[in-house]
Amino acid sequence: MQRILVVDDTEVNRELLHGMLKDDYIVELAEDGEQAVQKLQQYQGESMALLLDLQLPKLDGFGVLEEMRENGWLGKIPVLVISGEQAAEVENRCFELGVSDFIRKPFEVSIVKNRVKKTLELFTCKNQLEAKVERQTERLRRQHRLIQLQAEKLKETRPFNELMMQYRSAIMEVEAKLRILNDEFSLEYNRNPFESIKSRLKSPESIYEKLTRKGVPVTVNNIRENLADVAGVRVICSFPDDIYRLAELFIRQDDIILLKRKDYIKIPKNNGYRRLHIIIEVPIYLSSEKIYRKVEVQIRTIAMDFWASLEYKLKYKKDVENAEEIVKRLKTCADSIELLDYQMQEIRNEIDRTRP
Repeated sequence: MQRILVVDDTEVNRELLHGMLKDDYIVELAEDGEQAVQKLQQYQGESMALLLDLQLPKLDGFGVLEEMRENGWLGKIPVLVISGEQAAEVENRCFELGVSDFIRKPFEVSIVKNRVKKTLELFTCKNQLEAKVERQTERLRRQHRLIQLQAEKLKETRPFNELMMQYRSAIMEVEAKLRILNDEFSLEYNRNPFESIKSRLKSPESIYEKLTRKGVPVTVNNIRENLADVAGVRVICSFPDDIYRLAELFIRQDDIILLKRKDYIKIPKNNGYRRLHIIIEVPIYLSSEKIYRKVEVQIRTIAMDFWASLEYKLKYKKDVENAEEIVKRLKTCADSIELLDYQMQEIRNEIDRTRP
């Protein structure tokens, strides 16, 4: 049976509550705040609830709550205040201190029993959920530590480092091709098709984690065969039509092999994200051979790049308040960005048409 500690300086109240609860719980009694703290110390670790009067000798109810807070008991023991006090500020202060519920004087048997029962049930459920989350968090910590250790071992192997060198070379090849196109386009049309290029090489930890998630053994060959985003290049354009023009000029080069193309501009993702996404193979020239390596290329507008950086923060930042509302607002912003991009493109076209 669960234990209930009733703390009230009036003997009649203590006996009334004892009589109401004794059939369902082990009922302990205390007549002042100091006795209450002593009994809480004695029975800490057990499943119990506290029925606490606020007006107590030696140490009042608020003092008991403060002792519980300092000892870390408030998160483990539900507190129901037994009081005739009706003032809203008193209730607010109690709830701010961590009180679960109130039982009003004079006592009604059914209300006392139901409130104690429901409070214990809710608190037990809360503790079980917290324990489950803690177990899952610890399991994730162990998995992350394991991934880090395995990634460190991976970084020490020569075949892995050779493969990463090849992916870095592939990134340089893609960047060089894009910059040449940019220079040529600038001479012919007096403007650049893109504003900037950003590149990244997937970390060993991310590689290990992704292959593990796919259920694929972590080997150099599996990295080559199963991952298309080890090497990534992001191109930022001013206008949507520049995205398509640049992509077309790039992928029609005779040494580029197009593996996959997804147009998230015409068919955006559910969250509103718009970009042109292509996976290619590009040749790199080593001392003894020419080999092809995959590169993921994403092309998006300046405005959408700004949007994506904010969405990324939301995705990977924990405990964000009103996350669902922010997701809706971001979707609205993404739709507005699409409209703005095409309006700016039309203005640019009008300016170009008026040039001599």
